[in-house]
Amino acid sequence: MSKIIPAAALAALLATPAFAGSAATFVNRSGDEIGTATLTDTGKGVLIETSVKGLPPAQWIALHVHEGTTCDAKDEFKSAGGHFNPTGAEHGYLNEKGPHAGDLPNLYTGTDGSLHGESFAPMVNLSGEHAIVGKALVIHAGKDDYTSQPAGNAGNRIACAVIK
Repeated sequence: MSKIIPAAALAALLATPAFAGSAATFVNRSGDEIGTATLTDTGKGVLIETSVKGLPPAQWIALHVHEGTTCDAKDEFKSAGGHFNPTGAEHGYLNEKGPHAGDLPNLYTGTDGSLHGESFAPMVNLSGEHAIVGKALVIHAGKDDYTSQPAGNAGNRIACAVIK
């Protein structure tokens, strides 16, 4: 015996792809391509897998989702704007009024300056109210202290990628 699915329920199922994905290509401040990010919408947030070379070796670095839609190396990625913050929260995991939706955990680079890691961003998605497609991923020269305003005192922006 087959079940009849109401039209509205069927439309909702068809409009919500399971595990939709996006990608981004990182450029450095010279404009050279240095790596990629693969983003997967899990339905409960976005999993961000990064593979980047040419970063400061053997140190913690910050990765954030920024609100801007461009990565202009000529302006040292100021075009990427501030952190993606649709709820108006303060910055930082250690801030009782935070974090921003674009805040992500620090990642550690290898001795050769490469970064291979995964981050999970539970407050964003690839389509919907807090969508980040078209926004920028920014790598900073230092680690995020998770408290300083507005961006964790993470240092210069050294790489950027627009999420496609």
